[in-house]
Amino acid sequence: MSQSSFVTSKSNRGLLQASQPANLKIALFTYSTKPRGSVIHTLELAEALHRLGHQVCIYALDKDGKGFEYPLSCDYEAIPAHPAPAEIDALIQQRIQEFVEYLKQSNPIYDCYHAQDCISANALAILRQEERIPHFVRTVHHIEDYSSSYLQQCQERSIREANLCLCVSDRWQAELQQHYQIHAPRVINGVNLWRFSPILSGLEYALKDRWKLNGSPIYLTVGGIEPRKNSIRLLQAFGQVLKEYPNAQLVIAGGATLFDYQSYRDEFFALAHQLQIEIGRSLLLPGVIPDSELPALYRIADAFVFPSVKEGWGLVVLEAIASGLPAITSNQPPFTEFLSQTQALLVDPNSPDAIAQAMRSIVQPDRSISLVQQSQSVLASYTWEASANMHLHHYQQLLTSYA
Repeated sequence: MSQSSFVTSKSNRGLLQASQPANLKIALFTYSTKPRGSVIHTLELAEALHRLGHQVCIYALDKDGKGFEYPLSCDYEAIPAHPAPAEIDALIQQRIQEFVEYLKQSNPIYDCYHAQDCISANALAILRQEERIPHFVRTVHHIEDYSSSYLQQCQERSIREANLCLCVSDRWQAELQQHYQIHAPRVINGVNLWRFSPILSGLEYALKDRWKLNGSPIYLTVGGIEPRKNSIRLLQAFGQVLKEYPNAQLVIAGGATLFDYQSYRDEFFALAHQLQIEIGRSLLLPGVIPDSELPALYRIADAFVFPSVKEGWGLVVLEAIASGLPAITSNQPPFTEFLSQTQALLVDPNSPDAIAQAMRSIVQPDRSISLVQQSQSVLASYTWEASANMHLHHYQQLLTSYA
């Protein structure tokens, strides 16, 4: 393989210097084909860049061979992710190596190589070290506190060795400056208003029947059961709500992640048993929701509850708002960067009592209507086209510096 084949072409560099709208070849990398926040960010950004006339390809690790259950007009390549050891360090090592080997064999040529996570960024760092690519970009959605020294090293490398770091919130921009002395320009998330709206599609009735969503009120959260999503405190709060609304239902959708959080999940289910919250009736766990069904699921709910303690930005909150739902979320960044108390109920995520009180308040008709009306103004500020143009500006600056 010619190592120079990975290097940005001089002709494209010249075009970049001449004008911003130069047609770029852009590779975006993500660790999964399953719908987590950074994965959706990757897909929507890719589509927006494609609509602006750029050649975009998404590379993603694919565990089940199904690819993305997401309508894409840009190119993508699913990288086979083979069965891996349960031990997390060995699993991450294998996933990084699968990226590396695939890219060495496929020999792609792009102007920009942009990783959206630690795993793909480590793979790109290896390829750059071998002089197979000239540089790479890394978007830091959030920074994890890993107990594993190996995972911590992978995260450090993915941030410190990137030629350009981007981030999606003021909070993480400040963290990168303080702890890494890296200035990471902020790019925004967006919301796809073609997908997420209050307009019924007709699928809502079938989903209600399938999952027995016949309670009132129905609370929805998206992201699965894990510490970062604050699932146990949410369950404690829901236990209080059931005393006043015995027919209430809590739907916890999603959950595809590299980590199984088994001990936390065991604690969650033990608490559900202790509180006598019946799974399948009061507590619904539909798992990962197909992309085609997620917008309808939002529309079934009466309120969205997302008391997360750590997020890159909280894309699902914006999807819920676009779907016409009143939202509860945490009274801390990044949520407070784009939502006010008149647009969402902002609560102390460490207080089950505060979460429960917000859950009772948000289903009162006057409060619900007011929150929905006030929150709609947020949507115009967050579009994927605007995000794509921000990215192009930073790609331009990076490539010009290497010309």
